[in-house]
Amino acid sequence: MEFSINSGSPEKQRTACVVVGVFESRKLSAAAETINRAAHGYLANLMRRGDMEGKAGSTLLLQKLPGVAADRVLLVGLGKEREFRENEYRAAVATAVRTLNQIGGFDGTLFLTELPMKKRDAAWRVRQAALVAEETLYRFDRMKSKKDDVRRPLRKLAFCVARRSELAAAEHGLAEGRAIAASMTFMKDLANLPGNVCTPAYLAEQARTLAKELDLKAEVLGRAEMEKLGMHTLLAVAQGSHQPPQLIVLQYRGGKKDEKPVVLVGKGVTFDTGGISLKPPADMDEMKFDMSGAASVLATLKAAALMKLPLNLVAIVPAVENMPGGNATRPGDIVTSMSGQTVEILNTDAEGRLILCDALTYAERFDPACVIDVATLTGACVIALGHVVSGLLANDDGLARELLDAGNASWDRAWQLPLLDDYQEQLKSNFADLANIGGRAAGTITAAAFLSRFAKKYDWAHLDIAGTAYRSGKEKGSTGRPVPLLTHFLLARAATKKAK
Repeated sequence: MEFSINSGSPEKQRTACVVVGVFESRKLSAAAETINRAAHGYLANLMRRGDMEGKAGSTLLLQKLPGVAADRVLLVGLGKEREFRENEYRAAVATAVRTLNQIGGFDGTLFLTELPMKKRDAAWRVRQAALVAEETLYRFDRMKSKKDDVRRPLRKLAFCVARRSELAAAEHGLAEGRAIAASMTFMKDLANLPGNVCTPAYLAEQARTLAKELDLKAEVLGRAEMEKLGMHTLLAVAQGSHQPPQLIVLQYRGGKKDEKPVVLVGKGVTFDTGGISLKPPADMDEMKFDMSGAASVLATLKAAALMKLPLNLVAIVPAVENMPGGNATRPGDIVTSMSGQTVEILNTDAEGRLILCDALTYAERFDPACVIDVATLTGACVIALGHVVSGLLANDDGLARELLDAGNASWDRAWQLPLLDDYQEQLKSNFADLANIGGRAAGTITAAAFLSRFAKKYDWAHLDIAGTAYRSGKEKGSTGRPVPLLTHFLLARAATKKAK
C-alpha cells in the first residue's frame, strides 16, 4: 500500500474517491460540509431524506457529485459524536478502507484523519490510520495454490489533515505507522505459517535474513552450546521433537556503545502439542501460534531499525517444538536451569516458562536497562482478560506504567495483575527448588511468579498475550499484537532520551 499526506480541500481532490464522515445526528464532518456546499446542499438533502443516518459502520457511495472533482464520494457513518473516541475512529477508518477495496477504487483520499479527537494529534491519527489500513487489507494466502483475487485492489491512500501546520506531525506519524505496519505484517506472516514450515530452524533463518536486510547482528546457539551453558529447562522441552532447538539472539545498536540495552525475550514454541501432558485435539492447530511472542520481538526490532530509534535493543528467542515421544520429558522429571535452580516439571504443557526462564538468565550477560518477556503463556489469561487486553506483570512499577501508557497510546492495551510474594507458595515442590505449575488458582500470576524467580537482577516485565496474539474461528489468524505496544514503548523511551 502506498500512503501519502494531503492538506487540500476535499471538493478539489482529483482522485477515484474522497472519504468523509457523517455523525448519527445527521451532522456532517467539516470535510463533508465543505463538499455539501460545493455540491449546493446535495449531502444535506440526502440527510433529510434519511438516505444516510450516520450510524457507525454504515456507508453510502455517491457518483459524480456536482462541484466535486473526485469520481466518487464515500460517506462513512461515525455514530454518535459525543461517543466518538479512539475505538470508533479506528472502526471508521477500517470501514472506509474495506469499502474502497471492495468497490474497486485504485486510490482514495481519506478526510477522516481530520476529525478532531481529544488528546490525539495529527501524528496519532495518521499513524493509527496507516496501521488500520494495512490490518484491514492484510491477507495470508502464501500457502494457497490460487491466490485471493481482488478486481482492482486499493493501492494508494492519502491521509488529509485540516491545517498545513499539522503536515510535519502527520508526515512523522505516517513514517512511524509504515514501519510498525510492516513489522506487524512480518509478525503475522511468521505466526500464520504452519508448524511444518515455521520450525525453530526457520525462525533462526528469518532472524539472519532480518540481520542482513537491516544491518543487525544475529547469533544462533544450537543444542551443544546450550548444554554447555546449562540451559536444561529449555532443552527439556525440546527432547521429544526431531526439530533441534535454537536460541536466537538479534541485536540492534542505535544508541551509544556503552548504553544499556532494552532486552526483549519472546517465547518461540513453533508448535505445542503439550508433550506427554497432551492437549485436547480440538483447536490444537492453533498451537502454531505459540511462537507469537518470538515473532513479536523479532518484528519489534525490525520496526526499531526501520525507524532508526536511538536505542540499543536485544531480542532473545528460545525456539523449540514441544512434542510427545520416547525421549520426551515426563511429568515428575526434575531439571536444572541455567540459573542453577532446579525445577520439578509437573505438567509438560507448562513449557513456555521452562524455555523463558533460561532465556531470562541468559539476558543477564547484556547488563540490560530492562527486560520484557512476551509469551502466549496461559489459558488462564484468556479466561481472566478475554481477547481485549494483554496481561501485564512486573517487578518494577515504573516499567509497568511505561508499558501500560504505551498500550493506551497504541490502542494495543494491557492490564496489570498483582505479583505478590504470596503466590510463590503455590510453586513449592517437595523434591526441587520449585515446580513449574501452581495449580488452577491464579494461573497467569503463578506463571509470572515462576518467571520472576529468574529475573531478580534487573527491572523486568512479562506480557501474557495468550488472548490477544491471534484470533480463532472464521477470522482465524495472527493479530500482530503486541508489536504496536512494544514499539510505542520504545518510541516513548527514545523521546524521553531525546528530551534529556
